[in-house]
Amino acid sequence: MMRSVLMVLALLGASLCWGDENAIGYVKNLTGEASVTTKGVRQKADVGTPVLLGSVLRTGAHSSMGVTFKDETVMSFGADTEFAVDDYLYAPAQGKLKLASKLTRGSLNYVSGVIAKLQPEAVTVTTPTGTIGVRGTQFLVKVEE
Repeated sequence: MMRSVLMVLALLGASLCWGDENAIGYVKNLTGEASVTTKGVRQKADVGTPVLLGSVLRTGAHSSMGVTFKDETVMSFGADTEFAVDDYLYAPAQGKLKLASKLTRGSLNYVSGVIAKLQPEAVTVTTPTGTIGVRGTQFLVKVEE
């Protein structure tokens, strides 16, 4: 009986975690102030805030934010960061994989998820001075003004 209850709770937790069918990721941790802007609507970021295709993530001074994407990619953003998710496809059974993003300012610590492991050339991070192609499992980048 107890095992059945635990399994139901685990399934409920998973559905709550990925509850928004349009979400490609969620804010997992946050220190200070941050926001997620999607389709022109800005909202204060909190743990659990969904990240959608086209979302722009911003952190304030002395702030940081961590986001986990559906494919288990983990991104951590430092203070005064602006980051946009330009394209995201995660349908491994159909071979549709892509993560294209833009880091306008600030810092990003990237840890590869399934997309980069299955198709590394499908992941790019564009900065004002170039494009990073992911060929490993982790990198750190900082864009200064």
